[in-house]
Amino acid sequence: MNSMDADGFPVATGDGPARTGPARAAEVRVAFEGLLQIRRLTNTGAAAPEAIPALWERRRIVRAVALALEAAGSTPSAVDGAGQRVATGYRVKETDPGTVSVEWLGPHGSGAAGQEETELTACAEALDRLGWDALLYRGRGRHRFVEVRPPHPPRA
Repeated sequence: MNSMDADGFPVATGDGPARTGPARAAEVRVAFEGLLQIRRLTNTGAAAPEAIPALWERRRIVRAVALALEAAGSTPSAVDGAGQRVATGYRVKETDPGTVSVEWLGPHGSGAAGQEETELTACAEALDRLGWDALLYRGRGRHRFVEVRPPHPPRA
């Protein structure tokens, strides 16, 4: 499922339809600049306000993480109307309140498993640069994922 807020911007979580092209890239740039502006306006006591997730993001962590990944140039996965995976890329899902998991998934035979470590490392690095705590793990069946949560205590 793709997450959408009242502003109507569909965030690519990796569980919705594929959205690509120049118009999508422009929408992502505008949305990400809006996210950075929220950080500048709400993290006023911080030396680097853009480097700290805002309260708005912490309350919408799936949305914030998915937008950050797409803005960093990572490709979201996608599914068709029947729920079948049709594109290789990241998938963001909430695992616990305030925590998300980022996986690298693709259609059967896509080679996504072979890309997993490299791509998820890049995702974790992009999220780290934006102030998230992002750690790469290996779970069941040697499947890798990134666990993402806001920094504790909040960075100032």
